[in-house]
Amino acid sequence: MSGLSCYDVDGIILLDKPLGLSSNDLVQKVKRLFRANKAGHTGALDPLATGMLPICLGEATKFSQHLLESDKRYRVTARLGERTDTSDTEGKIVSVRPVSLGKARLEAALSHFRGRISQVPSMFSALKYQGRPLYEYARKGITVKRDARSICIYDLKLHRWNLTEVELEIHCSKGTYIRTIVDDLGERLSCGAHITALRRLTVAHYPAGRMITFAALQTIVNDAMEAPEILSLLLPVDSAVADMPAVNLPSDLSARVRLGQTLVVSAPAQAGLVRLTEGDVGRFFGIGKITAAGRLTPCRLIAEPRAWSRNRLAISTS
Repeated sequence: MSGLSCYDVDGIILLDKPLGLSSNDLVQKVKRLFRANKAGHTGALDPLATGMLPICLGEATKFSQHLLESDKRYRVTARLGERTDTSDTEGKIVSVRPVSLGKARLEAALSHFRGRISQVPSMFSALKYQGRPLYEYARKGITVKRDARSICIYDLKLHRWNLTEVELEIHCSKGTYIRTIVDDLGERLSCGAHITALRRLTVAHYPAGRMITFAALQTIVNDAMEAPEILSLLLPVDSAVADMPAVNLPSDLSARVRLGQTLVVSAPAQAGLVRLTEGDVGRFFGIGKITAAGRLTPCRLIAEPRAWSRNRLAISTS
């Protein structure tokens, strides 16, 4: 990989996570592959899950929280008639019941999971309790009281079903646990159910067509001779906050913002977080917060453009 001569790699890779590996393992593999100083994912997938895993490198890690809070879309296959203690195939079967239902009854049950609903997180989730993920307690046989949380199921499609399994596509808000939906569906149908396959199709606005497997990524990076070949694999740093309105500043004002100063600017009508860009080319340099009075305060700023960074409308390969 002779084209890579520094360690400040900035951008986002859409990894197509394979079955069996943990999200953290893949983050470390990608970090070593790019020799990046910093790397992080935007919401873990279970080892049994596959699909879109955005990995942020370098300065992009400053905005990973915004992808963590974005909506997602999943394809899930569930086995009917068996309930497990983990709500997936890795757990122990805790009940076996006969399955007796028609499509009308199944559709009626699914209707309870559309729109704004309350959900109690699974004990086998990564939700933290007293600084430790719930699954650590669950593996020791400890059950922790969990409060119901409000989530939104924007869309739930039934792709196929029979008396053995059901396949669904779910578009949901942040904080949704698919294993809990499957477990709750099984109980509503009085037969039990657990996940046998789960694939994350999309995260936020990112297109599935930009996903790449780790094997393909490894081959391209190892074989690349020039910086642009590797740089083209990275999505821009500001793609993580593409849904925010932009405020473009001339260089003199952006310099003041970089120093932490608050400005009064002509801003979008609605107060809140904004993308900050500068100059005629609209180069992204961070996010700020606009108050109702039009005051702009910097929140998260990126370093000055460096080699090996992907910024909107500004790519440096020198």
